[in-house]
Amino acid sequence: MSQQQLEQQLHQGLIALDLDLSADIQAQLLCFIRLLVKWNKAYNLTAIRDPADMVIKHLLDSLAMLPFLTSGEVIDIGTGPGLPGIPLSLARIDNRFTLLDSNSKKTRFVSQAVMELGIRNVTVVQSRAEAYKSAQPYDVVVARAFAGIKDLLQRVQHLCAPGARVIAMKGQYPEGEMEGWPSGFSCESVERINIPDMQAERHVVLIRYENGQ
Repeated sequence: MSQQQLEQQLHQGLIALDLDLSADIQAQLLCFIRLLVKWNKAYNLTAIRDPADMVIKHLLDSLAMLPFLTSGEVIDIGTGPGLPGIPLSLARIDNRFTLLDSNSKKTRFVSQAVMELGIRNVTVVQSRAEAYKSAQPYDVVVARAFAGIKDLLQRVQHLCAPGARVIAMKGQYPEGEMEGWPSGFSCESVERINIPDMQAERHVVLIRYENGQ
């Protein structure tokens, strides 16, 4: 697929998601995809190889979380090659983002991408979530490829500010994952998301943390 076709695909996908991003931001998003394609050949950062599939399954899937993002400090748990953190940080320059992953190969790529794209609202951290000690708690926790909601909440509870929102992207409705959460967490809602040209189901689970009260 040509660069022009990728630009059109991204543009049409954003329209379908009702997201209004400037031409400059869209250009940066596609620069990120080009970097990911380049690094992926040597470092195997993602199983998705085709740039057109990356636009759908990486960019649009990440940006679908954008309407649920509140203000403040955001941490992306298990960011992998920077997803959803880099697309979200490009779209929301007023938020500060910490992109966290335990895989040094992936955090090296994310750090390089942040530098090359000139992203100034991102900090990259190599650590497991449960071992990471932040100087201040986070207002928003995002997770796109984390195994289970209960496990996610157990690992991030110490990172959440009172009133924090946890945004978990899931595939099918997570029927078996909605119970047994740590004290203080409650479900706000579960939203079904239609990602353009994606056949699989996608749901966003919105969770509120009230500090055990």
